[in-house]
Amino acid sequence: MTCSTIPVSIRLGLLAVALAAVLPVAQAQSGRAKGAPITAAVVSNYPPMEFKDPATGKLTGFDIDIGEALAAKAGTTIKWEETSFDQMLSSLATGRVDIILSGMTDIPARREAVKFIDYLKTGPQFYVMKERAADFPNMAALCGKKVGASRRTSFPAEITKWSDEQCVKAGKPAIVVTGTDGSADARTQLRQGRLDAAVQGGETMPYIMGQEPNTYMTVGKTFVFQYVGLATNRKDEAIAAELSAAMTKLIADGTYAKIIAKWGLGDFAVTKLIIDSAD
Repeated sequence: MTCSTIPVSIRLGLLAVALAAVLPVAQAQSGRAKGAPITAAVVSNYPPMEFKDPATGKLTGFDIDIGEALAAKAGTTIKWEETSFDQMLSSLATGRVDIILSGMTDIPARREAVKFIDYLKTGPQFYVMKERAADFPNMAALCGKKVGASRRTSFPAEITKWSDEQCVKAGKPAIVVTGTDGSADARTQLRQGRLDAAVQGGETMPYIMGQEPNTYMTVGKTFVFQYVGLATNRKDEAIAAELSAAMTKLIADGTYAKIIAKWGLGDFAVTKLIIDSAD
């Protein structure tokens, strides 16, 4: 049967199916118009990366400053779209946002869908209540203890891996890993004694310890080396190129260093453009 002999109603139906399959891909590839505002997904509960200023209720933090500076270098502005961590990747995939800029760790599993422009070094860090410092003279003392971390991050899996290698293989009891509803919930459970220890990104610990003096104590050093990255849709090459160029300029002219110093993150700074953890 030739195309001309196929009834019009069927031909229109086939065309609709074809368009439905093609359009989402085309939209994802085209991205926003050059020079248009950049819409960024953010979850405002991870100080000092992003949080609400208690005095004004406005978004603030390292990521907010970096985002504003990147947009300025690109000759545009940034619009922050507050969402949940669970919705960020789907928002990017469907085009509701142009980028994710919210302390997201660059891990291989995420790179199938997104490209990362890495802008900070990081790693999971164990910490405990300072009043229990004597119970945790070293990281080995964590074996057999109940340790919590945000279930939305890679940290629970990283804790389990560390426990398998450092506790179980040494004939010690495994860490009991508890997924929490974010890092703030982990700290609450730690203060309440429901957890023996907790884990969050090492870059956040100086700020948290400064906000709650003499409350927490870190145990050992960060136990996995990772990067934090700005995520773009892997199909949207234009915005990735635009923001990569902007990041290179921020690093070169000292703007990046000034923002790092403002938030006390000197130990976690990068010195050059890094894409998908390839440095």
